[in-house]
Amino acid sequence: MRKDPNESSENGAVGQGGTDHGATDGYGKVASPYDFPTERFPAPLVPSESADRVIPHTDDELGSGDSLDADFITEEIPAYRPTGASGTPDQPTQVIGVRPTAPVATAGTSVRPHEDDVEIGRGTLDLGLLVLRLAVGGTILVHGLQKLTGLWDGPGLGGFEEILASSGFQQAKLLSILGAVAEVAGGALLIFGLVTPLAAASVLAVMINAWAFRQVGQPGLEYFAPTGTEYETLLGVCAGVIILTGPGRISLDGRRGWATRPFVGSFVTLILGIAAGVCVWIFLNGANPLI
Repeated sequence: MRKDPNESSENGAVGQGGTDHGATDGYGKVASPYDFPTERFPAPLVPSESADRVIPHTDDELGSGDSLDADFITEEIPAYRPTGASGTPDQPTQVIGVRPTAPVATAGTSVRPHEDDVEIGRGTLDLGLLVLRLAVGGTILVHGLQKLTGLWDGPGLGGFEEILASSGFQQAKLLSILGAVAEVAGGALLIFGLVTPLAAASVLAVMINAWAFRQVGQPGLEYFAPTGTEYETLLGVCAGVIILTGPGRISLDGRRGWATRPFVGSFVTLILGIAAGVCVWIFLNGANPLI
């Protein structure tokens, strides 16, 4: 039986070790390279200390981390250090214009309260204001009782009315009553420290008229006693000082704000007291006390 020469050449090529993708398997089926499974890449060899680093491809090749190079370890972020590189403490960021509502104390530290939250000590101020009120109020009270009741050889209301009338005052009877009551009530209120600004303002108004009355009785400006105005001047100035300073804490007004920290209201009261005394003299007497 004669063989096909093409068949001999194909067999010869295969026999020589070549790969013939067009050969059949004996049943008329042509062989294909896709008939073989996908090749597995060989695992990389463990690199030596002198060899270049081999990058792992799988989790198995990554290992547990004991034998990994230091470059594979997660880098740690350095923590904040309170001391700078130069050895001096770092300054924290300062917030301007924000005041804490209350100081917070931590363990082992002491917090110093804000200056505005510290109550400033008044020392002997309240005691001094008490002594001043007692001296001025007591003196005014005694002179008012002399005019109102005639005690301690006082003129009484009748005698006081005659004095005012002889000095050129109009409405002398009404003024004698108002003047005596203002002195008694103002002096008593100053002693107890009750409605102190109004009490001191009434005393100031009376002392302005008493100063003008004394000044008109003598030619020119007189100050020294017994004919001068030093007594009326001193009492009037002290009454004005009490209005500006307040009665202090040792008083019935001690819990009021203007008793320890007077401000605009006390200044207005002082102006009203001066105005009342000046108006009474101008409109009910009218003499010039400065000549």
